[in-house]
Amino acid sequence: MPANLKEVRGRIASVNSTIQITKAMKMVSAAKFKRATDRIIQIRPYSTQLSSVLSNIAGSLQGDVSISYAQQRPVKRILIVLITSDKGLCGGFNANNIKAVKTLLANDYKEFVEKKSVDLLCIGKKGNDAFKSTKMYINTEFLGLFAKLNFEETAKAAQYIMDAFNSGDYDQVDVVYGQFRNAAVQIATKEQFLPIQFEVSTSKTNADYAFEPGKEQLLEELVPKILKTQFFRYLLDSNASEHGARMTAMDKASENANELLRELKLSYNRARQAAITTELTEIVSGAAALSAG
Repeated sequence: MPANLKEVRGRIASVNSTIQITKAMKMVSAAKFKRATDRIIQIRPYSTQLSSVLSNIAGSLQGDVSISYAQQRPVKRILIVLITSDKGLCGGFNANNIKAVKTLLANDYKEFVEKKSVDLLCIGKKGNDAFKSTKMYINTEFLGLFAKLNFEETAKAAQYIMDAFNSGDYDQVDVVYGQFRNAAVQIATKEQFLPIQFEVSTSKTNADYAFEPGKEQLLEELVPKILKTQFFRYLLDSNASEHGARMTAMDKASENANELLRELKLSYNRARQAAITTELTEIVSGAAALSAG
């Protein structure tokens, strides 16, 4: 067999192996994607309702909200929480989140970067890999949080951030994560986690409810729970986005591999036919030469 035919056959075998891998990864991601979307769909109404209750209570206080987590103070130090995945092969999901943080540091927080007053807390190995060569301080305490993605473990990370804000270590906390829309669309989103901002209503027609215990005490109990729920939603959003992006990426990779396989088979058949034609020509020429002799 000619050398070029052996090379094409080797490439065909390699592409076939790649197709099997991408199809298997797509099936695995599809199963995980279904579970992840079920979780985020279930928590979103709960999180929205909690925020609505919080806004209602804060509105009834006529703006006089004395909550430590809502304390507005001059911003001197900032913490950015970057949520990415632990693994790759998920399209532009990680790259978009990392790019959003780099844009934030280069534009909005350029002054704080120069003063070295911006820290990074990475959840997910890909974000840490992207920034570990920089001079920024990177907190990796909760790097592997996706290994045990449940409310109890996530609440520990949220409590750490809340305590750091209350102690004055940071004056503002932003979270950058992939907001899930559907399997094909994940939006790199930046949200201010702390200090929280209440949408205080100024309407005089709102009913004044009787609260037991008092409104401020109720807020002190509700706010930490709502913040932890909100932080848990960030991670569920990112988890669903990751699996959706990987499922879409593997599906596209399988399509591209199949297209490449068709082209290789066509090239192989052409080369094989050319080799056969050359052999036949040589045989006919030899036979003609013998006959003439």
